[in-house]
Amino acid sequence: MFKNFGVGFRAYGKAIEMVFSRHLWYYLLFPVLLNIIFLVAGWLGIGSLSDWVEGWLQNALKIDDDSFWGAEYLAPVSDYIAGIAGGVVWLILKFTFFFIFAYFGGYIVIICLSPVFAFLSERTEELLTGNEYPFNGDQMMRDVVRGVLIASRNLFIELFYMFAVFILGLFIPFIGGLLGSVFLFFVSSYFYGFSFIDYTNERRRMTVKQSVQFMRANKGMAIANGLVFSFFLMIPWCGVTLAGFIAIFSVVAATIATHKVVDLSTNPYAKKKDHIEG
Repeated sequence: MFKNFGVGFRAYGKAIEMVFSRHLWYYLLFPVLLNIIFLVAGWLGIGSLSDWVEGWLQNALKIDDDSFWGAEYLAPVSDYIAGIAGGVVWLILKFTFFFIFAYFGGYIVIICLSPVFAFLSERTEELLTGNEYPFNGDQMMRDVVRGVLIASRNLFIELFYMFAVFILGLFIPFIGGLLGSVFLFFVSSYFYGFSFIDYTNERRRMTVKQSVQFMRANKGMAIANGLVFSFFLMIPWCGVTLAGFIAIFSVVAATIATHKVVDLSTNPYAKKKDHIEG
């Protein structure tokens, strides 16, 4: 179960060093851009949708002064009700927005930054081994699509476990509560680590099935790699904001840990450089 757990965890120390000493720090700018997009799109989307709902309610509840006797007294009330309803909708949408990010923010970050992670993992391998992968637009698109599909697959499997723990908690509260939360934390860590490591496996031309088998054989490494990411996601209010930055280190650490286990320098699909950069 915990085979290579130490390898996966210790790789973070090397990852931090590489990010700042091997000019990978500029990849941290992408999470900044992503957070700005999330913030602007979220607030503008919530505001626009709540305004639309409020306008729809005002039209639906609109009472003309000459509609019936006493309508002139009810008309202002209908506008007031529509305004209150619009405010309630705004609050509901806002809480829904934060709820979605609290539970699915990690996968949203992974999916949105998948192209960045593919380049970063490749660059990390190049620094470690001298392996080069000539740019191929079709191959890069396949890499990105695969990263999105892997993240989506892992999300749905994790949702299944969440649902199973919830059902179990209805009958055995202690197991479904405390133990269930701990179990789901490690499940999340495993699947996050899976997503980060798979970028390297893809360059080894492993199929998804082969990658799944590799992860099962190295569960400890995958859990250790995703554990740091999962831990920061748990931080209230700012977890998802920090997740993008932590993911940069997670991808680098995943590549380093995989190299420790399988020696990526022997990858026959790579082109070797004349020298390795540090």
